Amino acid sequence: MTPDRAPVRILVCDDHAVVRAGLRALLDSAPDIEVVGEAGSGEEALALVAKLDPDVVLMDLQLSEGIDGVETTRRLTSSPGVRAHVLVLTTYDTDADITRAIEAGATGYLLKAERPDELFAAIHAAAEGRTALSAPVAGRVMAGLRRPRPTLTDRERDILAQLALGIGNRDIARALYISEATVKTHLRRIYDKLGVDTRAGAVAVAKERRLLP
Repeated sequence: MTPDRAPVRILVCDDHAVVRAGLRALLDSAPDIEVVGEAGSGEEALALVAKLDPDVVLMDLQLSEGIDGVETTRRLTSSPGVRAHVLVLTTYDTDADITRAIEAGATGYLLKAERPDELFAAIHAAAEGRTALSAPVAGRVMAGLRRPRPTLTDRERDILAQLALGIGNRDIARALYISEATVKTHLRRIYDKLGVDTRAGAVAVAKERRLLP
């Protein structure tokens, strides 16, 4: 650590204790990074950020209990009393995950397969409010920017609205007076357009992009 630079204070949020322990051991080896706390859930992360005031929160996306990493990120970045930047550290690199995290306010998005020196550099970048993206993630973001934004048909929006209510294919078909096969066809097209592969993912992305009321 250089004399004129204080260490970057980190809060690690991951629902696996072994992962948290491994990250702490790795980060403790860097002289200019200090782990000030660990959280196993989104709710715990929110409480610890308010208490510890870290510079950066290393955030996993998939948390087994309570709110997920995206919602935790949204709450942190929208809170006027929080100055911490969120650096997502995850194994998930789908378009939907990346889009949701960035739109929630994450400063960076890193994959757990990155080398330690790249993680350290990303942490320092995030602490300064600079964007830090893994190379595969940056590639996906650029590709997404080059693609025209998907537009949904009125029927696809109708089906998305039904999905948001938690309604199954059979009941969607009955409500819209179409066959189940037609519902499945529309769902495949919706998934392709939104870059997801699950019903929950489609609803989440649709809400993020304000495709649903």
